[in-house]
Amino acid sequence: MEEMFTIDELGENYIFPNPRFASDEGLLAYGGDLSPNMLLSAYSKGIFPWFNETDPILWWSPNPRLILLPTNFKTSKSLLKTIKSGKFEIKFDHDFAGVIKNCAVTPRFGQNGTWITSQMQEAYLELFKMGFAHSVETYLDGKLVGGLYGIAMGKGFFGESMFSHVGDASKVALKILSDVLACKGYDFIDCQIRTEHLVSLGAIEISRDDFLDRLELSLKKPSDTESWQHFI
Repeated sequence: MEEMFTIDELGENYIFPNPRFASDEGLLAYGGDLSPNMLLSAYSKGIFPWFNETDPILWWSPNPRLILLPTNFKTSKSLLKTIKSGKFEIKFDHDFAGVIKNCAVTPRFGQNGTWITSQMQEAYLELFKMGFAHSVETYLDGKLVGGLYGIAMGKGFFGESMFSHVGDASKVALKILSDVLACKGYDFIDCQIRTEHLVSLGAIEISRDDFLDRLELSLKKPSDTESWQHFI
């Protein structure tokens, strides 16, 4: 007999269903809002929002989960050569708005439109102002050409999106982020859902239960809730 899973509608109390009992697909709730309290409550439980502009807000916690251990980034010879060349300048938290905007508008193979709506951008900009959201930027000749953004809580970093307008620009950003987070004792970079690109860079799939166990331990550690501009 096929197992049935319920999808809950959220109210205003920021209480999510237990993700351990969600389907492997991971959709476990809809509704609510994108307020800081709602988003931080979601991330603390291993849940993230992902929806199209015409959809209600959808909340996910898939099984398995893709993570990148900061010390396990796979650096190819060509990427290492690019980093050593000094071609790119890397900064943290200097242009969060520019990074999330570029992530929203940069075309992606096999995708029409974007899930990073203006509503999502405003929500994460608010988390940036609060010290929970951070960006890593790649500059070429003073121009922003690549980068990524995500949420940091405890000693976990929840990657949301990346973009690249020049070859290797986002890879370099992720490599530098991995190195910095490794030095600062971070346990994982949450990559959410498997992509072959991230797997090629060292990301691995683990069970949702394993991810949630790691998350619980990471959240017991102190958060870096300030600007990360001094990180590099």
